[in-house]
Amino acid sequence: MGYRPSNFGLAQHSRYPAGAPLPPLETLTPPRASRSDLAQLQGLQVKGMSGKTVALSELVRPERGVADKTIYHKNLMPVVYVTGDVAGEMESPVYAILQMSPEIGRIAIPEGFRIEQHTASQPFLDQRYAMKWDGEWHITYKVIRDLGIAFVAVLVLIYILVVGWFHSFVTPLVILIAIPFSLVEILPAHGLLGAFFTATSMIGFIAGAGIVVRNSIILVDFIELRRSQGMPLDEAVIDAGAVRFHPMMLTAAAVVDAAGVILFDPIFQGLAISLMAEEVASLFLSRMTVPVLYYMAGRRLTLPS
Repeated sequence: MGYRPSNFGLAQHSRYPAGAPLPPLETLTPPRASRSDLAQLQGLQVKGMSGKTVALSELVRPERGVADKTIYHKNLMPVVYVTGDVAGEMESPVYAILQMSPEIGRIAIPEGFRIEQHTASQPFLDQRYAMKWDGEWHITYKVIRDLGIAFVAVLVLIYILVVGWFHSFVTPLVILIAIPFSLVEILPAHGLLGAFFTATSMIGFIAGAGIVVRNSIILVDFIELRRSQGMPLDEAVIDAGAVRFHPMMLTAAAVVDAAGVILFDPIFQGLAISLMAEEVASLFLSRMTVPVLYYMAGRRLTLPS
């Protein structure tokens, strides 16, 4: 009973009236010098069941030696964990890694080589000192990789569907060109609202790609409808940009209104920002770029009417 208060401190509570807020917990701890002195530790009085006290030195025998250390392994390789938390303006581990990597690379090893740093895979051999950036960064890397693969798969599927609808290999490229144009507004929108680009932001970008393609499809479909009615290419392009702007604006307003519900949610804020920024950018950029690109392709190639 006497060992713990003398070394780790004794928690104390203060009296407080009913209804008052709970006061903070106060811990009384002896000075470090007293806790580190072996003689004082041996002189601690321990009370037995009979109520008599006896010195701790009569119950234990001190021994000096090296305490056993925990040996960690990961993927059958020895490892030593060095952990740290990042907080403040630069909460993402990417910024900390970029700042620390050059300093770690300058550390000289007695054997004459440098510390190898790995970000995506673990060291192949354990004969030399190596460092693997893990933890939150590894999760971030896997999420970006998987979502990037998913985005490429989405583009391929959209291209196949549009090829089957328009019976052309060039027209779908004109339609899909609106996706990278809408990307230019996503990162500035995150910076303007002070939000981080997270995994939900990438999910919103992938989901918004379908909406952006829809705007391009209604433009191209209207152009080809006018051309099938005998309207010249240049007039059909101008007519599509003027007539189809109204349904595109209604779609953008609906997306912005729906995404505004989760705009201030701490988890899905990135999703809302990506959807809103991508749709607003598509509203103005797709209306101009898609008809112009279709006109340029129609002048050089024979597109189906």
